[in-house]
Amino acid sequence: MDISRAEQRILHLLAQGGRIELVRDDNRKIEKLSLYTRDGWVFSGLNLETFRKLKRKRAIASASGKPYRITTRGLELVRGELDNR
Repeated sequence: MDISRAEQRILHLLAQGGRIELVRDDNRKIEKLSLYTRDGWVFSGLNLETFRKLKRKRAIASASGKPYRITTRGLELVRGELDNR
């Protein structure tokens, strides 16, 4: 299964130790998405559509109310690069 360049970038950041945090409104709808790199920087290239695509492909998941992280399926989808650890 091919993934887009934007999805590839996000998965690379998550594979290196990043996380996706959500802010929800009173109706439990997603109000804001934030992708934090392992260094604590915020990546601005994540939008709701890309987030939903990654979730639908089971490349990211959240457990016990914690931030979203990459799954083993996501690691299979992401192509290896030299800067991944």
